[in-house]
Amino acid sequence: MPELPEVETVRRGLLPVLEGRVIERAEIRREGLRWPFPPRMEARLAGARVTALRRRSKYILADLSTGETLLLHLGMSGRLLISEPPHPPLTRHDHVVLDIEGGARVAFNDARRFGMMDLVATETAHEHRLLASLGPEPLGNGFHEAGLAAALAGRRTPIKSALLDQRIVAGLGNIYVCEALFRAAIHPGRQAGRIAAARIARLVRAIRDVLAEAIAAGGSTLSDYRQADGELGYFQHAFRVYGRAGAPCTRPGCGGTIRRIAQGGRSTFYCPQCQR
Repeated sequence: MPELPEVETVRRGLLPVLEGRVIERAEIRREGLRWPFPPRMEARLAGARVTALRRRSKYILADLSTGETLLLHLGMSGRLLISEPPHPPLTRHDHVVLDIEGGARVAFNDARRFGMMDLVATETAHEHRLLASLGPEPLGNGFHEAGLAAALAGRRTPIKSALLDQRIVAGLGNIYVCEALFRAAIHPGRQAGRIAAARIARLVRAIRDVLAEAIAAGGSTLSDYRQADGELGYFQHAFRVYGRAGAPCTRPGCGGTIRRIAQGGRSTFYCPQCQR
């Protein structure tokens, strides 16, 4: 599933095509994806101008001149594909097609159909059931050492599991939590509420750094992910622990070997030598 860097990369790729432009025509080619599409979706989108294109956690939000916001999640395999005339033929997995002022076309392609789209009032979009309980954005000013320390205080869950809790920090997924914990030299099984302030400060910096580097690299391509222009992301080539079980640790002077364990049904990669 695309994580924050992949979703932010897609948002940035869509900006020059969508923001400030009118959706001249919308074609909805099935009744829904993970959930049914909202009523009259074609009519509500057609003629609306995209006034802003935002991201919240792993969701893309397109604010419209009609006072509504198009809320979108890519799911497991969703892609937003941009084309210019002459447009390629639509495929059976192109479920929502938007023809944009100026000639561009944006198709929401989702083979597994775990993505979603909804239309909500812009002024209350933050209250949507998928957004209301989200924690701070890890690249925003609301994410800092004091706030993370307060959110982790008293928690007995492993720090890896705590960071995947979207109520603590929004948008983090398995790949980037593994990478950030390695950079901060924190064992993924360490009890979240027992991490010292200095290490939390180091963790905050590591989370920010790994996300910024991943965005600069266009995200990580492991399976279905593509950028909005169809290109692959390449941050997977910079992984220090994720997917590297059995490989030597990359931290200078460590000498350890990357190990894989299961936590909460997900693979965790770490170095038992330098992550304590």
